[in-house]
Amino acid sequence: MKTAVFLVLFLAGSLFASAQDDSIDMSQLVQGAQQWAQQNLDTNVLNSLPPVDERTVQQFFSQVQKEYQGEYVVDIASLRSTAQSLLPLLESRDDTRPYAAWLKAQMDYLDVADEIRVTISPPPKGTNQLFKPVPNPSAQVERNLWFKKDSPTNAWPASAKEYVPKLKPIFSAQKIPPELVWVAEVESGFDRNALSPVGAAGMFQLMPDTAKRFGLSLWPRDERYQPEASATASAQYLKYLHDRFKDWRLALASYNAGEGTVQRLLTRYKTNNYDTIAVHLPAETQMYVPRIEAVIKQREGASLQQLSLRQSENTDWKFAEEMKWCAIQGLNL
Repeated sequence: MKTAVFLVLFLAGSLFASAQDDSIDMSQLVQGAQQWAQQNLDTNVLNSLPPVDERTVQQFFSQVQKEYQGEYVVDIASLRSTAQSLLPLLESRDDTRPYAAWLKAQMDYLDVADEIRVTISPPPKGTNQLFKPVPNPSAQVERNLWFKKDSPTNAWPASAKEYVPKLKPIFSAQKIPPELVWVAEVESGFDRNALSPVGAAGMFQLMPDTAKRFGLSLWPRDERYQPEASATASAQYLKYLHDRFKDWRLALASYNAGEGTVQRLLTRYKTNNYDTIAVHLPAETQMYVPRIEAVIKQREGASLQQLSLRQSENTDWKFAEEMKWCAIQGLNL
């Protein structure tokens, strides 16, 4: 089978992805994709894809899930060079461009993981001692790395200029800080067509079951690709998670890793503190939460701790303005 066929088989596997809170079995994913592809894929599409080294493609897509769900952040760095070579391939065709949008949004993870890797001291020469895996950076070290990377000089994603003003009121309407609209930059770079290889779709990268849980339809029109509908479901999910965990870091970790994963760690380590469990979260999530923090700080000048206070202050200000308007109009409340 051509390498291009393997690529499309893997991408087709997103149709078989399960809920946002579940881990993906790669062998089952590929097997299901093969069965689907045999019945549905146009061989002309397969043959028109540009060639790429089969082993490289296979290893990359299998390693993405393995390393993202793995324990050690530094292991993500191994994906960087392959991702850089694969991205132009995905961008070269309309039918794989949604996956390119997803992969492009992942490149910052790979860059920071590589930065962590190069700062690690190599083992002493001439020793046969077996060394333990490199420990994960602490939550504060991760935050410092991301704050350093996301400087105020970084330009907004092109689509953000269009969508941020439209989507912020949706988050406010769900009674959560509108600044959380920047989750979309981390998830997709504000690309409404983004699609991950495991089936998360749209600007806010909702998995199928999560989307349906919050009222989105997947057929005949997948509403995850509609910015307003996707933002509404995302905001509702974030509000639910914050109401459950009472902390924005824990809510964001749950959005990425699943609420079950976060709850199990909180129970295991007998804590309600994100920093205590951070190094035990999946590697992607360890980077996801501080990355969002850094983006919000860069774009809005606010910390996660300030969001709830700012939201409250904004609500009080709006109420005061409404009262003032009513007084001018001679109305009684």
